Amino acid sequence: MFTYKSQLWLPCPPAQVFDFFSDAHNLQAITPNWLNFKILTPAPIRMKEGTLIDYQLRIHGLPVRWQTEITAWQPAHRFVDEQRRGPYRLWIHEHRFDARDGGTTCTDQVRYAVPGGELMYRLFVRRDVERIFAFRAVKLRALFGGGISKKRSRQPSEF
Repeated sequence: MFTYKSQLWLPCPPAQVFDFFSDAHNLQAITPNWLNFKILTPAPIRMKEGTLIDYQLRIHGLPVRWQTEITAWQPAHRFVDEQRRGPYRLWIHEHRFDARDGGTTCTDQVRYAVPGGELMYRLFVRRDVERIFAFRAVKLRALFGGGISKKRSRQPSEF
């Protein structure tokens, strides 16, 4: 089990930032092109607990189908998506939006397990996850402004 955590401060209120994330199709805009990421679920997607979203992407050239379920939905504050089908043995991604210093601290915390365990994690997955979230931070700062700090650990997340 691995954990990735990042924080990004944006100079906008939580409701404005959360509204952006409430449109699942915006995920494509903040995902690196090298993943060839596409949302398969037709728009509009009504985000709420129980919503299923289907994607396709390429990981190191291999085509992958991925399905996530929204398992927590607290508008303007928090939501959680969990992989139901895809490349990971476990993927639980919590997104939090907290008012701070006249803006919003966006916190991403992902608990995940990978096929191949530690070896695959060290060779591919850790670097890929870090690159994806670094790209996402750049895109979000371009959209909203702000700065970033990030941390990662291998300890299980506490939700």
